[in-house]
Amino acid sequence: MFQSKTHNGEFTGPLSAGDLVEVRSKEEILATLDGQARLDGLPFMPEMFAFCGRQLRVWKRAHKTCDTVNKTGGRSIPGTVHLEESFCDGAAHGGCEAACLIFWKEAWLKKIGAPKRLPEAGQCDEGAVNAATVKARDPEPVYSCQATALPEATTLLKWWDVRQYLEDWTSGNVSLWELVKGASYVASYSFIRKSWRLGRKTPDRLIKLYDKFQELRGGVPFPRKPGTIPAGQRTPSRPLGLKPGELVRIRTHKEILDTLDANNKNRGMYFDAEEVPYCGQTFRVRSTVSKIIDERTGKMRPFKEQSVILDGVYCKGTYSDKRMFCPRAIYSFWRENWVERVDADS
Repeated sequence: MFQSKTHNGEFTGPLSAGDLVEVRSKEEILATLDGQARLDGLPFMPEMFAFCGRQLRVWKRAHKTCDTVNKTGGRSIPGTVHLEESFCDGAAHGGCEAACLIFWKEAWLKKIGAPKRLPEAGQCDEGAVNAATVKARDPEPVYSCQATALPEATTLLKWWDVRQYLEDWTSGNVSLWELVKGASYVASYSFIRKSWRLGRKTPDRLIKLYDKFQELRGGVPFPRKPGTIPAGQRTPSRPLGLKPGELVRIRTHKEILDTLDANNKNRGMYFDAEEVPYCGQTFRVRSTVSKIIDERTGKMRPFKEQSVILDGVYCKGTYSDKRMFCPRAIYSFWRENWVERVDADS
């Protein structure tokens, strides 16, 4: 991708995937924030100060995102990008282990080597940024972060607004072929979902036909199949005590379905369609997860048992209903009974 045009370090056009930028200084960024440490409703978090002055490439243009708070579907958030390897470590948010990819307003970035912008007296200082991380403390902390504040920093984006998909392509977020495949899946899924009107066995037959076609072309099987354990029955647990750096192989889709109830949950954790393409593949454990912030309540929630995040395994928005090609790249959480250890020598 070509570097977006700039003027005195300011970007005159939206950034695209692959552009190289520099994160502005702490003083420059503080001057852009309001009294709640936000710009256009989006919080600047204490964890982001560590990136000030660093040169990073744009991972994807964050012109849209998904609503994990109110489940309204896609949301529009202009003038924002995700930078490569800029994840929140949760240090200022109770040690949250979700490792979210950070949102960056273009006002917080500049052209490489551009002179420092003389900051004007602003409404915010570093103390205010730190204070804004907690909304309440009694009887337990209620945290505020970019994930919990997304409804205030975004506007509703209808899934049928084709302009978003054009921007997905022109920004370098996705290729034209990915757009074609995505549209093909949406059409197939919509037809299968509505086919129950033609008879109870019709959807099963169509899913088998879909799987057969995908098998012939080396594609991913139908990703929205229900678990095999009846709702209300206890789902299995198989702790492995995994550590960061270990190699694991994700079990097959069929094996994982045998650990899920009819709501596709294992001990409360949902297995998403976006995880299906990774089944059968080998990855390295990036980190373990025992607690995350509930984005709807802002409260810290412990996991029933340790789960793991795997390197390079994240939601690509390929099968997400009404939020296709969301660039947020949320890491998937994996129950340890969905993976198996791999001998490094093998």
